[in-house]
Amino acid sequence: MPHTPPSDTPALRRRSVLAAAATAAAAPALTALAAAPASAAPTATPAAAPGRRPCALKGGGDLGPNVLVFDPSTPDIQARLDEVFRRQESAQFGAGRYALLFKPGVYHGLNAQLGFYTSIAGLGLSPDDTTINGDVTVDAGWFGGNATQNFWRSAENLALVPVSGTNRWAVAQAAPFRRMHVRGGLNLAPSGYGWASGGYIADSRIEGEVGPYSQQQWYTRDSAIGSWLNGVWNMVFSGVEGAPAQSFPNPPYTTLDTTPVSREKPFLYVDGGGFRVFLPAKRTNARGVTWGSGTPRGSSLPLSRFYVAKPGVSAATLNQALAQGLDLLLTPGVYHLDQPIRVTRADTVVLGLGYATLIPDNGVTALKVADVDGVRLAGFLIDAGPVNSPTLLEVGPPGASRDHSANPTTVQDVFVRIGGAGPGKATTSMVINNRHTIVDHTWVWRADHGEGVGWETNRADYGVVVNGHDVLATGLFVEHFNKYDVQWYGQRGRTIFFQNEKAYDAPNQAAIQNGSVKGYAAYKVGDKVTAHEGWGLGSYCYYNVDPTIVQHHGFAAPNAPGVKFHDLLVVSLGGNGQYEHVVNETGAPTSGASTVPSTVVSYP
Repeated sequence: MPHTPPSDTPALRRRSVLAAAATAAAAPALTALAAAPASAAPTATPAAAPGRRPCALKGGGDLGPNVLVFDPSTPDIQARLDEVFRRQESAQFGAGRYALLFKPGVYHGLNAQLGFYTSIAGLGLSPDDTTINGDVTVDAGWFGGNATQNFWRSAENLALVPVSGTNRWAVAQAAPFRRMHVRGGLNLAPSGYGWASGGYIADSRIEGEVGPYSQQQWYTRDSAIGSWLNGVWNMVFSGVEGAPAQSFPNPPYTTLDTTPVSREKPFLYVDGGGFRVFLPAKRTNARGVTWGSGTPRGSSLPLSRFYVAKPGVSAATLNQALAQGLDLLLTPGVYHLDQPIRVTRADTVVLGLGYATLIPDNGVTALKVADVDGVRLAGFLIDAGPVNSPTLLEVGPPGASRDHSANPTTVQDVFVRIGGAGPGKATTSMVINNRHTIVDHTWVWRADHGEGVGWETNRADYGVVVNGHDVLATGLFVEHFNKYDVQWYGQRGRTIFFQNEKAYDAPNQAAIQNGSVKGYAAYKVGDKVTAHEGWGLGSYCYYNVDPTIVQHHGFAAPNAPGVKFHDLLVVSLGGNGQYEHVVNETGAPTSGASTVPSTVVSYP
């Protein structure tokens, strides 16, 4: 995202247009603040003697020092929240990772300010089991009132009664707001109404008004809202009670009555004093929240069914746990991998807490999934290593062909980063080969600021490649890749909401020349595809190294009756680069230095 702190004048429809170096500070564990473990630590597993099989790994155990568990009787909760925030407020590329978990009950007078790599969540089956009379706040004071870098934080499964009547959630990418009940309004802008660029809401009820103000784009899925105040460029709703009517491009609302298929993210909860993981059921033509009439539909697993991983564990141990039939719970921290994590069993769960981060070393792929049913990947970050990886995440092997319609794999709040925290390279970030996969909220990002950033330094040609048929993406954020950001080769693919920026740092027109075409499309549908559909898709350019660069179009697709797009836009930020068309040869060019979208309501 662009990142200049705003002026004193509120900028409701403006975009910051200069990159800024980020502050990075590693944060050690808050050992003194950690609550008592929820269960006894697992027995240490002795190393196997040469030639012998390794001893069986045990499931369950404590969640480590960076998971803070509170109940209403915990003393000094606010002080503990403030200490985590102090460490994480500006630690954009630091090593600190934290999960703040609240047991069911009522909490009074709290303001949980969330910084980087911090997740807050209730531990009930319903958000209403855990009520905070107070706020869960994201603001942008650390960056001069500019919220475009408020990445990597989350709120989940809580009821809020905001002190002022409105909770502030001024975020950018990779900051989901899931299973939340706000008994009041929700303000998505920073104080001062500076620039903002998010965001994502799912399975939530906001009783009052949602005010995006300066948010340039937003996607809300399977929720209920009192009302929606305004739109800037691209506001998309599917399955949302109270959503504004379809009106793109003025106001820029894309509204679908239902979401074709959805299955909510797995989450941790307590039952009888012990932890369990709830696995929500799949819904078709979904609308509204899953928890509105009591216990949500689904199943659950005890913590003893999970290998509770701690930073420092080897990839071999993680794979041993999976081979034993255990699922994986990744506690907060950074994990280095010298081989891929291999998910080969149907219905496996890999759930991260507090933005647990996987770094593949020596050019390996971080995680690979077999052609099996019902895998759930959720809540972690993959950070490319300095040696180029051909891929970072592979959902299904090449040529995967099994029908998974009854029990699809879901990829939810799984984020990918190339560069920023240091040099990183990957030819392709995320490959989806399995049929019927649901990619529900991802941000796949080639970094434009931080450490290890440059046209070749953090080289990453392709963002997301979809080869599998019948794949659905709900909330797809992919940015800054050297070539195509998204390539879609599978049949009958669908995307609801897409947000993209082309790479800022292309040195010249020749560097992005795609044969006879000027530039690589942000979203490319393969030439042999005969059925594909997308709603609410946007691409922006900001070629700040060479502002004379011309991008022929944001979207490219075959001219086939079954390939359809609804509500497309392209934007040139301040005239730094230009689009000639929106999709293929259709759509007006962007208008000089005026940051005004060029739109296509329906294609073909």
